[in-house]
Amino acid sequence: MNILISGSSGFIGSALAPYLQSHGHTILKLVRDHSQPGIFWNPGQGVIDLPADAKIDAVINLSGDNIAAGRWTKQKKEKILSSRIDSTSLLARMAARLNPHPKVFLSSSGIGFYGDCGNVIVDEISPAGRGFLVDVSREWEAATLAARQEGIRVVCLRISLVLGSEGGILHRLLPLFKFGLGPVLGSGRQYMSWIAMDDFKAAVKYILSNKLLSGPVNLCAPNPVTNREFTETLNHVLKRPTLFRMPSFMLSAMLGEMGKEELLYSTRAVPKKLTLSGFEFRCPDIEMALRHVLRLE
Repeated sequence: MNILISGSSGFIGSALAPYLQSHGHTILKLVRDHSQPGIFWNPGQGVIDLPADAKIDAVINLSGDNIAAGRWTKQKKEKILSSRIDSTSLLARMAARLNPHPKVFLSSSGIGFYGDCGNVIVDEISPAGRGFLVDVSREWEAATLAARQEGIRVVCLRISLVLGSEGGILHRLLPLFKFGLGPVLGSGRQYMSWIAMDDFKAAVKYILSNKLLSGPVNLCAPNPVTNREFTETLNHVLKRPTLFRMPSFMLSAMLGEMGKEELLYSTRAVPKKLTLSGFEFRCPDIEMALRHVLRLE
C-alpha cells in the first residue's frame, strides 16, 4: 500500500511508520516544515501539497496537540480541539476528492470518548460519557464525515495509553519509579486501559487489511488494570517497593482538569471488535507487557 501518514514524528508515528515500511508498505509523510522530506501541509490553513498524480491507498491520521502537556487553560483546550479537527477534516476532504479514493482512512481518537466509567466495562457500542475529552473525541470522530460520505472505509482508532520505552507515559514515569518513588494515584481504584507498542503497531497493520473493521475500534489490551495494579506491577518488575500514594486533591491542585480526566477518571475499555475479528495480542496482560517493553523478559 501507499500510505499517507500524519504525525509521523511523534511517539506513536515514529514507531509505526518504519514498522509499516518494513512490511512492504510505502510511507508518504506529511510534514509542516518545507525543509523536511515529505509532503508539506498546514492544517490550520487548509493546505496540503499533495501531487496531482499521487496514488494513495490508505491514510493514517495521528495528528493532535499533546493532551498531557500542562494544565488545560482555555487556550490549551482550544489548541487540543482545533489541532485534531483541522487535521482530520482536511485529510477527510482530501481523501474524498482523490480519484480513486483511498481504500481506508484510519483516524486517531481516544478512549477518553467513554469518560469516567467506574468499574463498568465499555466497548465500541458503549455510549459517550461526559467531560472535555469526551467532547473532543466526539468532534474528532465526526470530522471524518467527508470520507465516510464518499464510501471510504473509515476506522476511528480509540487509542488507550500506549506503553513504549521511547516515549509516552511510561517514558515519563520510569525515572520516578526507578528511584523507588512510583506512587499510586488517588484511590488507585480507577481503571487504566493500555496497549503495548508492538501490539499497537500490529493492530494498525491488521486493521489496514481487514475490510470488515470500520467505525470505532478500541486500541487497548484485553485486560485493563486499576492504577494500583499498574503501579505495583511496574514497581515489581523494577524490583522496587510501592510505598507512596498521591492524593486526588494534590493531583487536582497541581494539574487541574487535566489531572482529573487523565489520571483519576476510570476507563475500563476492552477491544471487543479486535478480539472478535480474530486479532491476537502478543502482550495481553500488564506484567508481560511491561517486561517486554522494558526488555526484562
